Amino acid sequence: MLTVRKAAVVGAGVMGAQIACHLANVGIPVRLLDIAPQELTPEEAKAGLSLADPKVRNRITNTLFNRAVKLKPSPLYASDLAAGVRLGNLDDNLDLLADVDWVIEAVVERLEVKQKLHRRIEAVVPAEAIVTSNTSGIPLHLIGEGSRPSDRRRFFGTHFFNPPRYLRLLELIPTADSDPTLIEGFGRFAESVLGKGAIRCKDTPGFVANRIGCFAIQDAIWLMLEDGYTIDEVDAITGPAMGRPRTATFRLCDLVGVDLMVQMGANMSAALVHDPARDRLKVPEFLQEMARRGWHGKKSERGFYAKVEGPQGSEVLTLDLKTMEHRPRQKAAFPSLDSAAAIADPGQRIKALVEAPDRAGQFAWKHVSATIVYSADRIPEIADDIVTVDRGMRWGYNWELGPFEICDALGPQYVAKRLEKEARPVPKLLAELLSAGKKLFYEMHDSQPLYFDLGKRAALPVPPPPGKINLKLLRRDGRVVHSNHGASLIDLGDGVACVEFHSKMNAIGGDQVNMIRESLDIVRKRFEGLVIGNQAEHFSAGANLMLMLTQIQNEEWDEVDLMIREFQNVNMSLRAFEKPVVAACHGYCLGGGCEMSMKAGHVVLAAETYAGLPEVGVGLIPGGGGTKEMLIRSTEGIKSNDVSDYLPALARAFETVGFAKVGTSALEAVRYGYFRPSETTILVQGDRRLDAAKAKVLELAAQGYVAPQPRSDLPAVGIAGLSALRLQLHMMHKAGYISEHDKLIGLKLGAIFTGGDLSGFQRVSEQYVLDLEREAFLSLCGEPKTIARIQHTLKTGKPLRN
Repeated sequence: MLTVRKAAVVGAGVMGAQIACHLANVGIPVRLLDIAPQELTPEEAKAGLSLADPKVRNRITNTLFNRAVKLKPSPLYASDLAAGVRLGNLDDNLDLLADVDWVIEAVVERLEVKQKLHRRIEAVVPAEAIVTSNTSGIPLHLIGEGSRPSDRRRFFGTHFFNPPRYLRLLELIPTADSDPTLIEGFGRFAESVLGKGAIRCKDTPGFVANRIGCFAIQDAIWLMLEDGYTIDEVDAITGPAMGRPRTATFRLCDLVGVDLMVQMGANMSAALVHDPARDRLKVPEFLQEMARRGWHGKKSERGFYAKVEGPQGSEVLTLDLKTMEHRPRQKAAFPSLDSAAAIADPGQRIKALVEAPDRAGQFAWKHVSATIVYSADRIPEIADDIVTVDRGMRWGYNWELGPFEICDALGPQYVAKRLEKEARPVPKLLAELLSAGKKLFYEMHDSQPLYFDLGKRAALPVPPPPGKINLKLLRRDGRVVHSNHGASLIDLGDGVACVEFHSKMNAIGGDQVNMIRESLDIVRKRFEGLVIGNQAEHFSAGANLMLMLTQIQNEEWDEVDLMIREFQNVNMSLRAFEKPVVAACHGYCLGGGCEMSMKAGHVVLAAETYAGLPEVGVGLIPGGGGTKEMLIRSTEGIKSNDVSDYLPALARAFETVGFAKVGTSALEAVRYGYFRPSETTILVQGDRRLDAAKAKVLELAAQGYVAPQPRSDLPAVGIAGLSALRLQLHMMHKAGYISEHDKLIGLKLGAIFTGGDLSGFQRVSEQYVLDLEREAFLSLCGEPKTIARIQHTLKTGKPLRN
């Protein structure tokens, strides 16, 4: 595989600085260069500095990079990784490129600027270094004009999507001169090292994702104008109901920048002279007017939406296109949207929406069908196959399904007949599919996914995505060993089983706890070990709060107590199980999900795992063993019977749990102490997590795995430590940093970490601490403000401080 030991990014703007950060995330030392200043700032002049002063030379690069590392969400897995980026300027430090393996150019989108810069880069880099451009639309072959043949061989496009850390797509755009072997090797490097989903695009305007994505945005805007919809209505229709993110259409425009949308639309319309949909890509006058007014979206705090402060607090207003003024948002009232919200499967959800007779359904059909037709007509212009387009839209725009997957969900024959009925042309690709006797663009044959290829008019194997294990295919092939309504046990092969949750957000309730317990009995008899994981959006968002709230409101205290006991017991069983248990986590790994994974013998974390114990935010404490585990992890390196030796470590753990700190990356979660480094594997390519977890089970089993036994020697510092925490809480409350309810939660939490009112230092059992956890949890459940916090969290998805 291609090796990149050092890299450089030239251009420290929004994309360049963040690309440099992501390279630092994955351990590649990177140099970041931008232009040197041409004039002094007033502050520099006042300080008596000159343009030759070292403090001035790198000012532009420093400013842009510092701005990037402060972004939220952060482009870095952890703030100290910024040290992996060395800053410089193009006039003084171009020689820093002399020993790099890869240079990414990410400067302003002007052809002449890029051409001149590439000639300078080519004169400095090693003979075998790869040089790529992050251009979002300038033809790559034009940038390469004037280069030597040897340089053109090592040049191609690498188009990252913003933000580079979080969006999976990386478009690779070769020119006619690019070395195919280099492209192939770089694709593997991008997937395995950078954690990207790499697709190969043609050197055409907008490449793949932006070509389809820009059309989809523009089509929605023009439909709104033609048929008299409002911005609120269009965003309600084109969001999750249509299998797209909550940013929908206009929130996405505000996020990208209205000014950039105008520029992209103008560039696309100018470049695509022969595109049949060119008129759809033209920029509407009201968008240009917004740009003239400086209403650029989120960066100017005013765009299609504006956040303002009013008597009742902050309020989000929506632009009224008739008056060009912002007004209170108006909820879209369409029955079909309410019905669609209850459908989990994206294909069924979109199908229900486009078949609905109300105005939302009418808009959805016009828009979805137009996007399908446009995408089909772009094959093979922008890509050789439909898989590339579908992956591009899923990975780059976060659509749940790509255009051809949506067509399959609706039924290609249904789409063709409805187009014909409306006297709209059926795209050649769709017509060829049906004439070839195929019913779908994608089909299965002997457990092999196939796609319809236009050139061969036949079904070809779908290029495998990263990770061999596919739970959906295993379920289809009858590999489910045991199941209930909320979870399944699936045979992964080679003597390894996997527990998969399938509740909403993979929340943990009775079904999931029962499945873990029953699975351990099955694995004990039939398997070498167990993986806990899934291929949904999140590992687990924690306990089923709705169920818990119902029990609390009904004062079913025995049921709440039993639920906590059973969850504690099953987590203890995982740790003590005689065969290896490996948790494969990704996305949200919160609350009960985090507690369960903490008890596994090993944890495989996708780099983008957001793990922690946020229960304090809903008025509770971690009650499934999480508090106990933080006590163990924070003190296990201390060999002493002196209370003072434990207090700093306990204070850090108390702060982590008490302030509901959640790691914003797998690395940060490990640093918070939620996972032991020795028992954790972090994967940048998160889609391989189940494969890695299965391999780890087999590795541990082959090594003669021996499970740790419950401990009876946990340190309890007693009243001395508890008094210190009480004083800290009192001072924080007095200063107004925490509420009365926060103070109560802190006192309960402190009693667990210290062992309660013990007269002096003692050693206690895990069960002793678990009992303290359960008692604290139950006592807080009866607090009215806890109920209010849970209700607020269920309604808004955010914790409430009271």
